[in-house]
Parts: sequence; structure tokens; C-alpha cells
Amino acid sequence: MNERLAQLYESVGFRDFVEVVILALAIYAILRFLSKTRGSGVVRGLALVVIGFFLVAQVIIASLDLHELSKILDYLLTWVVVGLLVVFQPELRRGLMVLGRYRMWRYLVTVKHQPIADKLADAAEGLSRDCVGGLIAIQRELTLAAYIETGEAMDAEISAPVLRTIFTPRSPLHDGAVIICNGRIAAAACQLPLSQPPDGRGPHMGMRHRAALGLSEETDALLLVVSEETGRISLAMGGRLEVVARENLSRRLAALLSNSDAADTISTRAA
Repeated sequence: MNERLAQLYESVGFRDFVEVVILALAIYAILRFLSKTRGSGVVRGLALVVIGFFLVAQVIIASLDLHELSKILDYLLTWVVVGLLVVFQPELRRGLMVLGRYRMWRYLVTVKHQPIADKLADAAEGLSRDCVGGLIAIQRELTLAAYIETGEAMDAEISAPVLRTIFTPRSPLHDGAVIICNGRIAAAACQLPLSQPPDGRGPHMGMRHRAALGLSEETDALLLVVSEETGRISLAMGGRLEVVARENLSRRLAALLSNSDAADTISTRAA
């Protein structure tokens, strides 16, 4: 076996070295891509186990010249890849959403933002003064159709009174998020994915803030959150949360909605 391994080592040329480097870079890129999804630890751990197993198996097969076993391993690898795609379909979907937020894609799409900053700011300020909780998601480049289907369709014009009425505690639509698409209220009482709860060292985070962070981690949407406990107003985008003063809210919303790189301008602050 040692002689076979020595022969295998001597037969490796520059072309083989280039192929190994390309394969290593591809594996590294895939793992980096998967690290941006939720459950990334499980995905990366399982991927490393599968890759390690097949690499070791290929070395053993090549050293012992086991042709039949090599064919079986090729079929097995195909089925393993298909199985991983099925099992981790949600994580891959979230990863593709994250990929769609990269800057290089933004130059290919022209997006028109609706002048809704003042209306949203008026609604949020009213909710904040009354300490009424609210959660509003504003669709940008990536569609929120999957989340709109979880709520009640509205297709209503945006106005501060309408939004404040939706989030009135006695309203049947107050529990959930309002989603805005193309300058109109698409749906209310929508269910959003929750971000992972903070550890004991971080500040307490309510369900609305976790939902805002969860959707901002999976899409490029801008989320407006009003705390029911404190009346504090926050903006979430790109997995980051920023507390905004009432007097600056309209200007901040307008800046984020008109900025194609808005996700990079959200600062991390306590929610």
C-alpha cells in the first residue's frame, strides 16, 4: 500500500495541483455561503463530514485500485448531494436570498422607491407616543410574497391613520407585521421568521424586534419597529438594528429607502 501511495504521489503533476486548488476554493466558497444561513453550524459540520469521508474514501480507492467500489462511491455521492439539497432546502433558500443582496446584482436592477417616509414616520411617532407596538416591513428588491401569504391581504393606500388603526390593540390585525410593496399596504397580520434569541449578555429583545431582525437577515427589506414597552422606534436592515429618535425618523427612512447600499449604513445599537 505504501508503494501505491508513493506512486500516486509521484504521478501528481501541475495540472492535478491546479485542480486541487480549484476544488479547495470551491469548497471554501460553498462553506462561506452556507455560513450566512441560519443553522450554519449544522450545515457546515455535516458538509465537512461528508467531504472528509469521500476524500478519504477516494484516496483509499485510488491506492488500492478498487474500480468497482469507485463506481459505487460515485453513485452514492450523487444521492448524498441530492439528499443534502432536500434536507437543507430552507437554509439554501435563505442563503440564496442573502446572495441576492450582494452589490454586484444591484447594478443590474433599477428600483424606484415610493415617497412614503413621511407617512411611515407619522404613523410610527403616533404609535410611539401611545406606547402601542408596531412592525412594518417595506419590500425593496427581494420579493416578500411568501410572507404576504401568511397574513390578510389588503392592497390599501398608505396613511398614518390606517397604520395606527391596524396596530390598535383591539384590532384583529394588530398581532403580526404590515408589509408594504410598491408604495401600498399589501397585507397585515403577517408572520415573519424570528431571529435567534440573544444570549444572556445582550439586551432583552421582544418578539417584534426578533421578527424584524429575522426578516432583515433573510431579505433586503427595511423594517420599522415600535416597542410596546418603551415606545422606542427602531429600524432593522441587513441583520442589524438601529434605534432612531422621533425627530430624525422621517429623514432616516428617506435616506435608507433611497440608498441602494442602505444595509451597510445601519449601525448596531441596543434595541
